[in-house]
Formats: sequence, C-alpha cells, structure tokens
Amino acid sequence: MKRRLLFGERMLLGDGTEPFNAVIPFRLRGNFTLKEIQQALARIQNKHPWLRALISHDEKNIPWFQIPEHPLSIPVRILARQGEDQWQEESRREWNTPFNYEKLPLIRFVWIKGEDVSDMLFAFHHCLCDGGSAMAFLYEFLKVLDDPSAEIGTENPILGIEDVVPEKILNSRTQKLKARFIGRLAATAIRYIPVGKKAIDRQNDYLINWKLDQKTSQQLISYCKANEVTVNTFLCATVLQAFKKVRGNAAFNKVSCPVDIRRFAKQVKEDHIFAFGLMIVVSANEKLSFLENVRSMQASVERKTSKLDPYITMMVMESGHDALNSFTKLLKQGKSSNDCMFSNLGRIQIPDQYKAFSVEAIFSPSVIGPLGNTTTLVASTYKGEMDFSFVGSEGYLPYTEALAIRDEIIQTVKLQLEYLVVS
Repeated sequence: MKRRLLFGERMLLGDGTEPFNAVIPFRLRGNFTLKEIQQALARIQNKHPWLRALISHDEKNIPWFQIPEHPLSIPVRILARQGEDQWQEESRREWNTPFNYEKLPLIRFVWIKGEDVSDMLFAFHHCLCDGGSAMAFLYEFLKVLDDPSAEIGTENPILGIEDVVPEKILNSRTQKLKARFIGRLAATAIRYIPVGKKAIDRQNDYLINWKLDQKTSQQLISYCKANEVTVNTFLCATVLQAFKKVRGNAAFNKVSCPVDIRRFAKQVKEDHIFAFGLMIVVSANEKLSFLENVRSMQASVERKTSKLDPYITMMVMESGHDALNSFTKLLKQGKSSNDCMFSNLGRIQIPDQYKAFSVEAIFSPSVIGPLGNTTTLVASTYKGEMDFSFVGSEGYLPYTEALAIRDEIIQTVKLQLEYLVVS
C-alpha cells in the first residue's frame, strides 16, 4: 500500500533535515511490562496502515507513504522516572530528534518508567497526522493496553484527495478551473512577496505547562455558556489581550486557529490518520470592553468558519505542488505576522479508570517545526481540568515574556470569573 503525500503533508515533511514533531504526553498509575506496551503498540499499528509506513521518493523526488513488506514496530525508548516534570524535558528532546523516515516509522514511544507511576509520550511527525488523529490512537492504545483482546476495528485509510473530496466536486470542470486559477494566482503572488535572506534563528525552544483546577475550569465553561460564546473564542480573546499587555506595540493582534476538517468533510473519520487542517485568523477590537470584544470575536469566528471550504482548499493546494518551495521559503524566511497559533482540543473523551491502571493526566499536546513563528498554545480538558501547553522559541518570543503572557492569561481568567460572581 502506498500513496503520494498531499501538498500540506509535503510542506510539513520538508526535506527531512528539520524536525516538525508533535508530542502527546500522558501519566498512568499502574505497573507494566515492555511486552505489554509493545503488544498494545502493535495492535494500533495493525489497525492504522500509515503507522507502519515509511517515506520513499520517486524519480521526480516526490515523497510517498509506503508500507514495507515487513513493517517495523514502533520504536520504544525507556528511561527511569526521576521527577514530575521530566516529561517536559523529554518532550523537548523529541521535538528536536528527526525521524529517519526512510528506515523507521513516523511515530515512536517514550516510557518514563516509575515505581507505580509512569509518564509516557507518543512522538510523531506532523506530516503523519494531526492532534485529533493522535487522540484517537491514544484512546485505542490505552484500551488494548488494558485488555489485549479488546476490539478496536480496522482503519480504511485515506489513499488520496479522491477519498476526501466528493467525486462530483473533484471532477467538476468548473471547480477544477476555479482551483487551478486560485492556485496559480497564489503561487504568482508568493513569488513576489519579499522575504529575508535567511530564516530567523530560533535559538532555544521551551515548553510552559499549567492547569486550571476543576472548579475554575467549570466556572469558565459556565461563563462562556452564559454569554453565548465558545471557550475557544474566550481563550483567543484572553491570549490576544495578554500578548498586547506584555509585548505592547510588538504584538500583532492576530491569532491563528486551526479548524478540524472533520467538521466539514465527513469522509475524514475521527480515527483516520490524517494531517490536513483548515485555518482562521482571529483579532481583537481594542476599543471594546473584554466581554464586548469576545462577543464580537464570536460573530467574526462564526462568519469565517461558515466560509471555510475544505474541498476547494484541498484542490487549490493540490494544484500548487510546483510552488511548494516558494511557499516553504515564505513561511521560513518571511516576517512573522501573528502572535501565535492557538488550538483548543476541547474535552478529551478518554476514560481515566481501567481494570489494570488509571490515567492520572493527559497533558495538552505540543508541536514545533521550522516553518516560521514557533509560538503555539494548545489547550485541552481532561478529568474536568483545563491544561495548557505553551511552546515557543527565544528567537521569536523570549522565555521571560512567555512567562509573563502565561501569568496574564491566568489573571484575566480569574478577573472575568470574579465579575461573573459579582454580577
């Protein structure tokens, strides 16, 4: 089985010399053997073909996912657990360790082994899949780790754009011409956008993780429901305000937000291993009060989201493979125009109690790569607690400023919830 990488996947893959890796850390209470972990990893590999795939290049240097005749197991790295925050250090290590994708799978596993508590990490190349896919195979891994005979089904993998875009749209002469025209227009414009002679020096990467307790998390959700806004929009407003307070005129007043393609393209199932995403940009109106601003932003988010078209977007991108190098150069060497990328995975639907172990925590995923500003904030909610992973690099956002932004976010949440109690 093989398939050619889509435009977005090729962009994330790059030339293979610079990692673009994502990490999902989680904490289990229980005792395990290496054999049990390897058996569970083998089960999810058996379900998902692309977790067994390597990448090879054809005569035109086009990369393909290809499953070898004798697939290799997911590599496991084991180390002794020496502290509560050791998973953060190992996350940073995994970000910066390239995948030898011609010889090994695009996913690996880290076991930080403790006496009764273990921290574990799935690390994978971002061209393989997104956070939604990763949460699906994490759910399956835990299920079969607890019960090796548990049924998790078999994925019918996506083999190309034709498995996502309906045939009626994909073969429409009008839609094909539209996609080609937009693609050519974008490719031409990209060539003329001025970029620097070299990419910004990222310097040291960092990870800042924190949680809101169950009470605060529930109050925040109640606040959003009462004001008819989403938690995602509330947090966007909070992030933008924090950047403005800390960075002043250096702030861009722009946050990029990924939108899960599964909301629009029902052909992409929850458990599909797939990396294509949509994006909207959110900004604040500094003339409005915080709550007025959140409501205004919510209306803007709904307008922008309603205009997203995953099918034409994919067709446009697939028409632009010859512009890949120009687009990558723009992302790497162009001036940063947004404060950060913000992604909220929402409530993680994974049980915390199993027969053989319990899940103490699932930390928000982290991801970092070479395509421009690395500043990223990922939020998720598990067991009623909101968890935040704030990733950045000194060359884009100094660590001291990132800490100050974290403190501002926490303070803004507290202030808004106090207003709710008073009112």
